[in-house]
Amino acid sequence: MTIIEPGPTETRTGLRSSVDGWRLEWSPIVLGALTAAAVSSILVTFGSAVGLGVSSASPSWRDASFALWLLSGIFLVLTALVSFASGGYLAGRTRSPYAPAAAEEVERHDGWHGIGSWALAVVIGTIIAALVGMAANRPTALTTPPTASEPSILSYEIDHLLRAPRRLPGAELAPIRAEAARILMTSSSHRGVSADDRGYLVQLVGAATGLTGADAERRVDNAIADSRKAISNARASTIILAFSLATSLLLGAVAAWAGAEAGGRYRDGMPLPAWMTHSSRFNRRRAAWERPVRP
Repeated sequence: MTIIEPGPTETRTGLRSSVDGWRLEWSPIVLGALTAAAVSSILVTFGSAVGLGVSSASPSWRDASFALWLLSGIFLVLTALVSFASGGYLAGRTRSPYAPAAAEEVERHDGWHGIGSWALAVVIGTIIAALVGMAANRPTALTTPPTASEPSILSYEIDHLLRAPRRLPGAELAPIRAEAARILMTSSSHRGVSADDRGYLVQLVGAATGLTGADAERRVDNAIADSRKAISNARASTIILAFSLATSLLLGAVAAWAGAEAGGRYRDGMPLPAWMTHSSRFNRRRAAWERPVRP
């Protein structure tokens, strides 16, 4: 009688050996990544609905306070913690158990599965964000500036600068708007708008609106001040968004690792943290509802 010994990756109990422990199981990783992407999409959509967004296509987003920008960044970090922790937990919970091994080794293997689900979820989220951004950036009457060379961030300021009871034809106004926009973009520089550029803007305003003298100069000064503020707010919003994204992704990796370790401990019947023991009471209650099976 020939006895077939188990292979290097399986034992007689059907558990995978720790010899092959560094090989990743892609099914739990994919499940965790999809779960993280789904939870993140739900939370981001909810945050956008209640106004927790640091950028928007609406012109009024520039009037948002610094507190709202900070709150939006904190919400983005919390979204990453919840979504990646959920994905990592499922990746560790659904991974095949190993044969008896050191607890540190098993937790390390679970943690790497959590990192795998985190990385795949980031890739999925980037693709979704790119597709949504392409759809949101389609030309519309609200978001598209009148000229291709005009920055959309200063469209309102240029409208106010060249506002007049009688407008010039679009073919004649387009180069004036583009040239005024290029000059106003220098308002955020260290030196600001030079005296020559300011004088030239006064001439453009006079030619386009018919204003002369102090009225044209006052309008130009207001447009320069408003443009400097708009560009400064746009830069601050971009910095906060970039910092929040980087922080949320880094903390998301930590949350995915910790979630995968917690899922692995639950899978192997190891002692659980207090919050997990509290959450598992529902399972004990559900077990009490089940009817005994007759032999």
